Order: sequence, then C-alpha cells, then structure tokens
Amino acid sequence: MAKNVIIVESPSKAKTIERFLGKDFDVLSSVGHIRDIPTKKTKGGKPPIDIAHGFEPTYEIDPEKKAIIADLKKAIKGNKKVYLATDGDREGEAIAWHLTQVLGLDPKTTPRIVVHEITKPAIEEALEHPRTIDFDLVDAQQARRILDRLVGFELSPVVQRKVPGGRSAGRVQSPAVRLIVERENEIKDFKPEISYKTTADFVLKTKDALPAELNTKFDTEKKAQTFLEALKGATFTISDIATTPGTRNPNAPFTTSTLQQEAASRLGYSVKRTMTAAQRLYQAGKITYMRTDSVNLSPIAIKAMQEYIAKEYGQKYSQTRVFKTKSINAQEAHEAIRPVDVKVTHASDDATEQKLYDLIRRRTLASQMTPAQLERTTITITISTRKELFEAKGEIVLFDGFLKVYGDIIKKEEVLLPKIQVKEKISLKEAVSRQIFSRPPARYTEGSLVKKLEELGIGRPSTYATIISTIQTREYVTKGISEGVERPFQQLIFRDGTVTTTTEVENTGSDKGKLIPTASGSIVNGFLNDHFDKIVDYDFTADVEEEFDKIADGKEKREAMLKAFYGPFHKTIEAAGELTRAETTKTRELGKDPKTGRIVSARLGRFGPMVQAGESEDEEKPHFASIPPELSVDTITLEQALELLVLPRTVGKSPSGDDVIVTSGRFGPYARVGKETVSLKDEDPYTVDLETVLEHLKAKEELQAQRVIADFGKIKILRGRFGPYVTDGTKNAHVPKETDPEKITEKEAAELLKDAKAAPKKRTRRRAKSTTKSKK
Repeated sequence: MAKNVIIVESPSKAKTIERFLGKDFDVLSSVGHIRDIPTKKTKGGKPPIDIAHGFEPTYEIDPEKKAIIADLKKAIKGNKKVYLATDGDREGEAIAWHLTQVLGLDPKTTPRIVVHEITKPAIEEALEHPRTIDFDLVDAQQARRILDRLVGFELSPVVQRKVPGGRSAGRVQSPAVRLIVERENEIKDFKPEISYKTTADFVLKTKDALPAELNTKFDTEKKAQTFLEALKGATFTISDIATTPGTRNPNAPFTTSTLQQEAASRLGYSVKRTMTAAQRLYQAGKITYMRTDSVNLSPIAIKAMQEYIAKEYGQKYSQTRVFKTKSINAQEAHEAIRPVDVKVTHASDDATEQKLYDLIRRRTLASQMTPAQLERTTITITISTRKELFEAKGEIVLFDGFLKVYGDIIKKEEVLLPKIQVKEKISLKEAVSRQIFSRPPARYTEGSLVKKLEELGIGRPSTYATIISTIQTREYVTKGISEGVERPFQQLIFRDGTVTTTTEVENTGSDKGKLIPTASGSIVNGFLNDHFDKIVDYDFTADVEEEFDKIADGKEKREAMLKAFYGPFHKTIEAAGELTRAETTKTRELGKDPKTGRIVSARLGRFGPMVQAGESEDEEKPHFASIPPELSVDTITLEQALELLVLPRTVGKSPSGDDVIVTSGRFGPYARVGKETVSLKDEDPYTVDLETVLEHLKAKEELQAQRVIADFGKIKILRGRFGPYVTDGTKNAHVPKETDPEKITEKEAAELLKDAKAAPKKRTRRRAKSTTKSKK
C-alpha cells in the first residue's frame, strides 16, 4: 500500500519524526537547500539574475544533491500524499517551494506543515491542520538572496581589483566589519585617565575584619599621599548602617540572539558551535525551534513548568510570567527556545550539546519562578581628620527564588558583613591607594557582536552565525590570542603610621578570543566607507531588513524593492570603475632612512601589511619587508620599519662557501644557502645566527635523505605523504601496495613511470601594462 511522505530538511529530524508516526509515513530529508542562484554566469553565458525582467533568478541544483533528488522523486511516485515539513522560517519556506519545483509538485496545493517542537502531539496537530506554501515568505527569502548575489556579483570584483588584500564585500557582513574596525580605532585613540582608588581593612572589637572603600578617588599621587598621611592618629567611627530590601527578577527565555550571547559568556562557545549544538538538540526533539526572535512560551509549556516547579521546589517558587517580544522586526510567531519536556535533565551524551541544553532548561525554568529577595547593607565610616567617608557594602540573599535553578550558573555570591553598632569605634589595620587606569572600550566578542547587530537591526536570527563565520573566513577579522602585556602601577600603603610607596605589575590589554580587524579588513572597510557608504551604513542595512519584513508580510512587492536598491547601487559601481589602485591604497609615509635618504612608507600589499624603502621611480629597486602581526600599518614607526628593512641579512658562509642569507617571505622567515632554502619558522630572522641556520639546514638534509628509498640518478624512489612513489622530476607514479619499494629495480621503476602523466605546468599571470588615456 502506498504511504504518505513527509519531506524535512535534516536526516536526524526525519528519523525522530518517523519514530513518532509509524508505518503509514515515510519521512525523508532534502539535507538542507537543494538549489541556489549560481555565483557565475550560466552555461549559456547569461547572468544568473535577469535584471531587465523583474530581477528573475536562475537556479541551479547543487551537484551534491542530485542523488538525493533522484531518491525523493522515486519515493513520491504513487504515494497518497506528500507533506512538506521544512523549517518554519523564510529559509525553510523557500526550501519547500524549491522542492515543489524540482519534484514536480503543485506549490499551490501541496500540503505544508510546520512544527516548532518535534513531539508526537505537535506533529499530529500539524498534519491535521496543514496549510500551503506562503509565497510572501518565499519572496522575502528570494529578495534577500537576489540582493546579496547582486552585491556580490558587482561589488566583490571591484574590491578585488581596487583594494590590495580585498576578497569580497557583502551587504550584511561589511557593516559587521565596520563595527569591529571602528571599535579598534576607538581603542587606538583612547588615552587612559589615571586616578587613585583607596581601600582599607578595619578591625572590630570582636576581631572581625571589615573591608571598605573610600567614597572618592584622587586624580594625583600627591593628593592620595596627603590623604593617607592624614590617617595618622585619626579615629574611625561607624556613623550609619543603612539596610535596603531589593529584588532580582529572572530574564526572559532564550531567543536565538540571547542564547548565542549567554553561551559565549557562560560556556565560551562560538556562535557557530552554539547553533550547531542547538540544531542537533532540536532535530533530536529535545528543544523547540532554535531560530526565533520570540520570548513567548505556550500556555501548555507554562503549565508544565508550573507543575514541575511546585513539585520539585515548592509552590512558593512558582510564578507565572508572560514575556512579550520587544523586537518590532520579529519574523515569525515562534515560541522562545525551551526544552520540549522540562522533566528531562539529560538530553545528549555529547558534552557540548548537554551543557547547552542545561543552560536552556534552567533559563526557561527560572523565567517561571519567583524573584530573589535580597538585602543590601551599606556601613558608613567617618574619619576624624578628613571629610571623606569609607563605605563597606554587603548583600545577602533572603530568599533565593529563581536563583535556586540559575544561581550556580550566574555565580551569585553573598557578601556578609559582621554585626556592628552605630557610633562604634573601629581600628584601621591598613589603607592602600592604588593607581588605576580608565579602560578603553571593550573589543567585541562573538556574543557582544551579535547583541550589537540585533540592536542595530542588522541581520536576523538565521543569519548571525553566517555573518560572523564569513568575516573570519574572508580574513577581514581574526580572533585575538594575546594574553596582554605587563604594566607597572603604584601603590601607596599606610600601615603602622607610615606611608610607603611600591611599584607592582599588572596584566593589561588581553585580546584573547576577541574580534580584531586584520589589515585587509581595515583597508576594505575604508574603501567601502569612501566609495560605497550605503553598503556599510547601519541605518540603510537595517532599513533593507525591514523591507524584507514588509515583503514577508505581503505589504511590498519583491521587484519594487530590488529596483529601488539596484538603480543607485549600480551607478556607484560604474563610478568606481574610474578609480585606480593607487587611489584606493592608502600609504603612510614614515620618513627618510638616515643612511640612504630613501623614503620609507607603510601600506597593505598583495600578501599583507608591508614597509617599503624607496619608490618605484627610483633607479634602485624599492626594498620591502613584511610587517609582523604585533604591528600595523597605522601604528608602525620609522624606527620599527628600519629594523624590519634590515632583511635580507647575510649571517655568514656555509661549509661549501655559499652565502647564508636570512630573510622573511609570505610563509614566514627562511634562509637561502646557494640554491637551497630552509624554513626558520620558530626563529627570529633579525637575531638568528649562522650556527642555528646551519643546524636547520642539516636537519632538512637528513630528513630528505630518510625519504630516499632508492636513487638511480635521474629516477628515484621516495617516501611520500601518501606512500612510496617513483619520480624522474617531471612525472610521478605511485608504487602499488603489493610491491616492496625497496626491491624495485631501475628498469621496473622506469616501467611504472611510462604510463604516468606529466605534472601540469604552473600557470603564471602576466601583469597587463598600465595605460593612461589623455583627456581631450
């Protein structure tokens, strides 16, 4: 008997649903998107988007999906009914539509079902109330894809031609890079303000300790010194004890954005790692749909949590809360991300997935619990010789409320103060005025960048992970690895009636795990700001997202929206054709080399940041050197550049009489000895000596000797990465597995090479001669 067929996006989701529905259904998977707009012209030489005819796209089937499509076509033959059950966002709606086009289904009548949680009741409910494809959602997804392709087709080639190190540009990724570049510039321009923070340790009559902090800071060392000197012979009195009640309320359940932020800060997960784990949990039926702007919970879910909280912790911990989505651009009416069954504590044997599930479950439970009741106490201490006041602050939790389930994650600590009375005299054990520095703006992490993008209305839940992944893949942004540098600071210590000054050291400026723009990212961002300001304009990018929302709501037509964008954009592209590479390459002139008088400059070259001594017009060729990662084009000084331009340097002669020259190239430092080169990857090219270079050369020769199995002169048998092989320098042939390479004769080696193909010649690019047209 013919079965019903349900087509979903992922194989794991298909298995979960099939387990619920039994023998009457075959649940199959498209494994994501099955076709897309090509990135190049079609086989007939036509552009993939027909701008003249309503921006109509041409789609191509993903070659890797051809077998999947063949299996789907075979499966739906003669079946009762086909249900499209792809994800419930715009991407999922578009996939459902593409499936109708490829499988020959009628998009207007084929039943479409959406489930936000993979449970038997939810699936059965969806099957009882199917709908058809929402063409407004499809149009909104197509508009986004077409617009992004148009930007890619027309702007990326301009960036590649005009900007050194430029790879591509994107409608949403470029504003994200701009955010990171602007933050880096703020940090570079930041000038820290210095002040002195004073703390003290007091001792009560009961011998209890009472730490406190002065209610003001001093802006100079002299003022801090004067204050501490005034503590000699002073008396200290408790003048006030103020206790105020307080409450702390739980946060709303997770949206995609807040989950990414919390997982980054609490678990140290990248956005991509978070979304991959969430996707698997959803497909396994453990959590609701993980791409959502909504903080709503269904009445059924709220009731289940109320019952669970009352049973596990008591009725006094339960409080029903209904959260409302603040985002005016929320796409779909999904629930917040929550566990499908709140009673389930173990969702996966994978540690990453289980930790994320635990975070989601606790956050959801906490959202339906009572506030924590706190008591905050401030003890004020007067100084007989000064008008400033010391304050000791503490906080205790009177009733933990939601902290019962979320407290160990947020690490809420109680600060207990000793019992004390007003007017009580206390003794000063020690007071310290510590030099402190104001902090520059913090670099973005993946989590804080998601938060900023959401605030600006750039991107949507389904795109945050892609945005952050893309800007790193393009090498416009990288993650910092520095633990920071040591910085000295002063401490003035008052103890036993005497003030002493010490110098201590602290670590500052760590960028580990933070997002930092590369030289390419900064240059491309500058180019786009100068010539394509709309592409990187935050408001414009957010407005485009709102246009997509209007299309999804049926309030605007796809063609009209694309036409309004493309006209001005294309004119700007045409104007950019007049720009020369020299105009887009910003060069910093650093000064003159005092020895040669040549101009020294810094700029971004083809292989990264570099310094240059001399100019192309000089008789002598310019001398170049790469700028290491710890320096940049914007900050490097003449002195630092001159140190780099020492390379290449001759460190001596080899035993055979060849010069041993040390230099640095695209892949790091190396030495050249006659025709031989050897990597100096772990050495400093500016200080490495002759003996060390020769040791590296000897190690390389020994390694090469170990590779040789047999040497017949022109023909050799070598050990390779993929096993032994025969070579004559122009052709290679693998030694068959059943053959012992050490027993092969020269004649047998020549036979193996006879049928081998010659290695293809390396293609070299010819640089076109530049021509300038005179204006008439």
